[in-house]
Amino acid sequence: MTKKIDDIDKFEYENKYYAQGCRYIAGVDEVGRGPLCGPVVCAAVIMPRDDIIEGIDDSKRLSEKKREYLSDLILEKAIAYRICLKDNVVIDRINILNATKECMNQCVAELSVQPDVVLVDAIKLDCGIPCEPIIKGDLKSYTIGAASIIAKVYRDRLMCRYDKLFPIYDLASNKGYGTAKHIQALKEFGPCPLHRRTFIKKFSVNTEKPQP
Repeated sequence: MTKKIDDIDKFEYENKYYAQGCRYIAGVDEVGRGPLCGPVVCAAVIMPRDDIIEGIDDSKRLSEKKREYLSDLILEKAIAYRICLKDNVVIDRINILNATKECMNQCVAELSVQPDVVLVDAIKLDCGIPCEPIIKGDLKSYTIGAASIIAKVYRDRLMCRYDKLFPIYDLASNKGYGTAKHIQALKEFGPCPLHRRTFIKKFSVNTEKPQP
């Protein structure tokens, strides 16, 4: 019988490694692989075993208000966390998958506490530490879910700041994703310095046309 989403045991993977004697388990996730604009943001977090936060879930299933609330709690209670980003220039140079892996590896390497094992959403990392990629990990793992929330809140806030610099693209609303309004602004005004040139070619946008 297939489990319903809300019946998934979000500690199944963590408990497996705790039973093997692991003490510090890092969850890693990314936000922003798909947008036309802005960086990819990754987070790694090690959460305490004995101080569980209720409501941790895939960040996409939570309201903005709930994400903001949970992000503050996660950062307050975390044993260690690190948030990193790779900007559009890096993404265009090495492609989004490689930029994401590089960003995730940086997060793990820069944690103030070295984890015994890394749980990551879908992507296999070569970070020198045992790593298990989990499909839909932000939904299935408490620790990956926590990483997804702090990454999402960090990136959303960043895109809102960018919106003040480049308001014609409606970045505060679309967070860099290709909404109709965003694409129309691209076609009319061309890209700003934050746009991923390799992502916007399919919209027949003049990538050299500067935003006024």
